Amino acid sequence: MTSVTAVQQSGPDEPRGGRPGRGGRGGSPPGSRRPGASGPPGGKAFGDRAAWFLVLPALIPILVLSVGPLLYGIALAFTDAQSGRTRSTQWIGTLNFQDLLHDTLFWDSFRIGLIWAAGVTIPQFLLALGLALLLNQNLRMRWLARALAIIPWAMPEVVVGIMWRLVYNPDAGILNETVRDLGLGDGRDWLTGLATALPAVILVGVWAGMPQTTVALLAGLQNTPRELHEAAALDGAGAWRRFRTVTWPAIKPIALAISALNLIWNFNSFALVYVLTSGGPGGRTRLPMLFAYEEAFRYGQFGYAAAMGCVMVAVISVLLALYLVGRLRGGEDR
Repeated sequence: MTSVTAVQQSGPDEPRGGRPGRGGRGGSPPGSRRPGASGPPGGKAFGDRAAWFLVLPALIPILVLSVGPLLYGIALAFTDAQSGRTRSTQWIGTLNFQDLLHDTLFWDSFRIGLIWAAGVTIPQFLLALGLALLLNQNLRMRWLARALAIIPWAMPEVVVGIMWRLVYNPDAGILNETVRDLGLGDGRDWLTGLATALPAVILVGVWAGMPQTTVALLAGLQNTPRELHEAAALDGAGAWRRFRTVTWPAIKPIALAISALNLIWNFNSFALVYVLTSGGPGGRTRLPMLFAYEEAFRYGQFGYAAAMGCVMVAVISVLLALYLVGRLRGGEDR
């Protein structure tokens, strides 16, 4: 009797015998959402579309100004494109690359580019590391020293090249005047000498690129907890041991990243060397970018110059791949 009464008192929508209805446990109506679920069913798809719309303003310039010209240059490398409006362009396959393999002038410029990139990147990093360690100390007027250290970074490469041409001037340059005042000789023409042109240009490259490396390393040093240095000092560790066990592990990822980027940037240098020497004397400072520029805009061999650009892009891609593999392996080791 009691069970019959209970059944009669239950509403038409209430599940009988405690069993869950169609909407789930507790008699939730069909189509209701679980507690904690929010937003319309298509919210995620709408959010993805909205994210793409937000990215497009930054993505379109990259596609138009970077990816598009890169693909066009790769396609141009397989043609015989030359200057002249009336000349038709023909597809020649890999003929430009075959000629490039036997072009000793290009491979000489490639060798010079590697010497330049390594000769600038290595001293640049060592000097920047020393300067960053110095600027990280509690020095008087440290803010002024930091501001002065980044001045070369703020100067355009063309301005840096013109300034150093005046420094290297054989008649009235400050370098030759100093040599004469010290009684070390009558000076020399540093940028036109076969033996001195490349070292002189490398010196300028080191001076111009050192500030950005200094700033990156200084940021890493400032993020290193001072408690670690204090604990190492209490343990009796000297300056070199503290650097090797505390400082270097903290800034090593930054050091590897900035060194890899500097190597790529230096290998692609153009404006600084062009203003200083234009690739002379006798091609002693003709970097690969300068060689490709001359082939394209002095001799009008656009297809051949594009093939050189493809080779340089391939080299840079290999350097980036090696760097990324090293970073991934380093992350797995940790």
